[in-house]
Amino acid sequence: MSKQKNELGKGLRALLTGIDKTEGKIEKKVAPTPAAANMSEISLSDIESNIDQPRKDFDKKELEELAQSIKAYGLIQPITVRKISGKRYQIISGERRWRASKIAGLTKVPVYIRKANDVELLEMALVENIQRSDLNPVEIAISYHRLIDECNITHQELSSKVGKERSTISNYVRLLKLPPSIQSALKNKIISMGHARCLAGIEHNTDQLNIFKEIVSRGLSVRDTEKLIKNAKPGNNNRTSSNKKKGLTPEVLKIQDGLSNLLETRVKISRNEKGKGHISIPFSSDKSFNNLLEQLGYL
Repeated sequence: MSKQKNELGKGLRALLTGIDKTEGKIEKKVAPTPAAANMSEISLSDIESNIDQPRKDFDKKELEELAQSIKAYGLIQPITVRKISGKRYQIISGERRWRASKIAGLTKVPVYIRKANDVELLEMALVENIQRSDLNPVEIAISYHRLIDECNITHQELSSKVGKERSTISNYVRLLKLPPSIQSALKNKIISMGHARCLAGIEHNTDQLNIFKEIVSRGLSVRDTEKLIKNAKPGNNNRTSSNKKKGLTPEVLKIQDGLSNLLETRVKISRNEKGKGHISIPFSSDKSFNNLLEQLGYL
């Protein structure tokens, strides 16, 4: 039992010391060459798009530029596909190249043919797109969420696959809890990722929308937004007096917010004047519970 407590303590210490860390730089990883003895060349008309493709929007100008490059030099990087029936193939990665090849007037393209079930297909497509495509933050958040939820990948495994800190992944996934109008503004670069992270830290959607309107109308910077949120304390006018009663100093509040961000759930700390109290971490399912245990270093 003492061993388990020590392990849990290590996990909590790691979380507490990691709260002030900034986003880690992405470690560029090149996807391994698909398992195939030889590269093949197949007709473009025999290839179909992947309906699970995480990227839905393709910039027309960029496609035209890529098409011109393909006309001049050919398709240098093969498309990765899987065989679905007869002579029909489905894209695993490389839909942008496939679209540009059609614009360039190619009839055949070089491909790697991989064997993959639906889950493997989705995982490969998501990871490939996260690392190689210019996805907007909302598309990245959706991809992370699908990898965790549909492919049953833990935060630690996902961190290794995409070269990002677990806290960074959590920050992206939290964006999906923002109101659609704010997500749309982030997608269309009306606000930045920094603004969105500030808004995601606000508990109530109404307060998120009010602050969002202030950001847009006044052209607030991320730092100005942080100050506005700190001064306004949206959604809870009695927070200060309530926190005093609970013994929550600014330092403890920072830890509470940091834990909430890292664990993707509303962590609550209660503490009296003598320092005695407890930490409450809610979970919604066995899967959620196991994810929490893993992040706490217990598993």
